[in-house]
Amino acid sequence: MTKIEKQRVTLFLSSSLLKKAKIQSIIEEKSLTALIEKSLLRYLPKKIIPKKNFI
Repeated sequence: MTKIEKQRVTLFLSSSLLKKAKIQSIIEEKSLTALIEKSLLRYLPKKIIPKKNFI
């Protein structure tokens, strides 16, 4: 079994968005973390190519 390393983060979200996310996580029977992780994976491109001045 491969262990995926995770990091703790702090986010500032509007209370209405957080409430919707919490409700959806209950509907999907997932943790809030899993719901947000799934959403980010769907939103972000598979491959990110940074611009030269980025790094």
